[in-house]
Amino acid sequence: MRRRNKGKVIAITSISVVIIGALLAFLLLVILKKPVLPVKSPDEVLQDYMKSLASGDYSEMYAMLAEESQLSINEEDFITRHENIYKGIEASDIAIEIQKITEPEEGNTVIDYEMSLNTLAGNITFPNEAELLLIELEKSKEYKLIWNDRLIFPNLGKEDKVRVSTDKAVRGQIYDRNGKMLAGRGEAASVGLVPGKLGENSDENLTKLAELLGISRESIDKKLSAKWVREDSFVPLKTIKKVDELNLNSVEPREENLQNKAFQDQLLTIPGVMIGTAEVRSYPMGAAAAHLIGYVQTVTAEDLEKHAGEDYLSDSVIGRSGMETLYEKELKGTNGYRISIIDPTGSIKENVAVKVKVDGEDVMLTIDSELQSMIYNEFAQDKSCTVAMNPYTGEVLALVSTPSYDDNDFILGMSEVMWSSLNEDERKPMFNRFRQRFAPGSSFKPITGALALAAGTLDPDQDLGSEGLSWKKDESWGNYKVTTLHDYSPVTMENAFIYSDNIYFAKAALGIGYEGFMKGLDQLGFNEELPFEIAVAESQYSNAEKIESEIQLADSGYGQGQVLTNPIHLASLYTVFPNGGNVIKPYLKYKENPEPEIWISQAFSSDIADRINEALVKVVNTEHGTGRAARREDITLAGKTGTAEIKASKGDTSGTELGWFAVYTTDSAIEKPVLLVSMVEDVKEIGGSGYVVRKDKAVLDQYIPLN
Repeated sequence: MRRRNKGKVIAITSISVVIIGALLAFLLLVILKKPVLPVKSPDEVLQDYMKSLASGDYSEMYAMLAEESQLSINEEDFITRHENIYKGIEASDIAIEIQKITEPEEGNTVIDYEMSLNTLAGNITFPNEAELLLIELEKSKEYKLIWNDRLIFPNLGKEDKVRVSTDKAVRGQIYDRNGKMLAGRGEAASVGLVPGKLGENSDENLTKLAELLGISRESIDKKLSAKWVREDSFVPLKTIKKVDELNLNSVEPREENLQNKAFQDQLLTIPGVMIGTAEVRSYPMGAAAAHLIGYVQTVTAEDLEKHAGEDYLSDSVIGRSGMETLYEKELKGTNGYRISIIDPTGSIKENVAVKVKVDGEDVMLTIDSELQSMIYNEFAQDKSCTVAMNPYTGEVLALVSTPSYDDNDFILGMSEVMWSSLNEDERKPMFNRFRQRFAPGSSFKPITGALALAAGTLDPDQDLGSEGLSWKKDESWGNYKVTTLHDYSPVTMENAFIYSDNIYFAKAALGIGYEGFMKGLDQLGFNEELPFEIAVAESQYSNAEKIESEIQLADSGYGQGQVLTNPIHLASLYTVFPNGGNVIKPYLKYKENPEPEIWISQAFSSDIADRINEALVKVVNTEHGTGRAARREDITLAGKTGTAEIKASKGDTSGTELGWFAVYTTDSAIEKPVLLVSMVEDVKEIGGSGYVVRKDKAVLDQYIPLN
């Protein structure tokens, strides 16, 4: 019995094993026969393809193509075509939006989508479709793109090309208040070579030409070896000033023009040399307005990197200084672009995108070019600067810095010799003086006087008593004394202005005190940026944070010590006197109907402003006034002279002097109201501030002719 039972158990066990094995085999068969799904859906594959396109990973894109597509175009050609097109149109922000997915039971999956991208011709949006093939692999399936050129643009054929055409914007022009061009389109002479006409002594001729033009022989050889050059090509080498034929035929032609004509005649003796006409940026006023207008130059690699995305081309120009830089955005304009599909015959098959060019804006300034020229001609040989403005509107009429340079030279190509001479000239012709700050000397006294009256620490009618020609407060000053040039009586504020008394205004500053004096100047814009289009140096009253000694405070009262003022700032402060205590804001952009904008409202009371104004009238119109040389019978002028000592130490007797004169017309109703603030360096041996007074007198007599 036991044996029989044991046999049954063994039999049952064997059957169980068989059944289990069969079940496992069945399950394995079911699993093996289960359909394998693709790793990614067709729309995911297309999105990945476009992401690689957006990042410029063209190799990754190529790997997503079906085998038949890879057979039709190799990877190198695929990458080159995409790079040329997408970089050429400066594509960015590439994205797609899936519209429809068609997955037939048999055949390829088709995806309809909308593509968008930004280009240098603007945003492009267009419908397109992609076809994807499902590939069965050993253990999986995946979708592959069937590629053709229409994936780039729907109408792009295999033999078609994509071309970008540029329509360059014309740079805007700069005009003065009367519509006279200060910067704009002009003509120059283009010196070039026709290689086939060089003759037998070509090497010798090229060397001679390089010497005459002030350029290297290597640069000429490089230009002549360009791929486009043929024997009969005109190869431009350098742009120079054009000969003024009208002036040449005049009774008294300019010497400069005669020299230019002789130079060009010499160039034409070299076989193959031709001189044509080229359009260039022109500055008609040249040196008279160079520091104000500035100049442009062709962009550098650094410029293109700094201004990436701002529509500069490799041959674009950019403002380097003056108004050309200040109004660069307005002047430059926006280039036009056209992205076209070109068929094998060279014809336009389709314009994919068009951006119309926008020429640069013209800019009109408040500048009066005639006054600008008058000032420049008077001060051309001096180290000087002059600010001219309408004291009642704030319009800046002239900004002159001398000596100067010709901004046209930067356009025509400045030789190394000329560049070195400009930079090595001890008079610093490239130095823009009206943007700097200088010791104002006695031209600062009206500010001190107004501050003292406002503080209530000075009685303008009180006779402070004569101190002679030198004075010190007490023995704490040691050997230091404040000196002045004239002894007079009574020592009142009005007479102190007339005789330009240093001692009087030193006492006035001491009377105000440290805190009051510094606070008053801070309220007048010291130690802060001037609200003006051109960035200028901030005026200061100390090299440190504050005035640090009693002697420094006393010296500051008459514009010495460590007081430094910017000429434009000082001119603005002088507007307070003819405007009832309001400081008028200076500006350069022309307005058809100018209305004064008050910068500092009631900086002083109208009574104080009027009192100082009356005193400044007497500085010009009384017998002993330091500005009397500027006096006119037909109009009333007010002003103040100033002489600032520039020396290494208080005992230095070899230092130089700056001469100042601030003068303005007191009647706002005259035809040409004007305020001039002029500063000249090194006036110690030529008459001090009197030299400046005579120069400004000559300017005013030309600008406002005698009635």
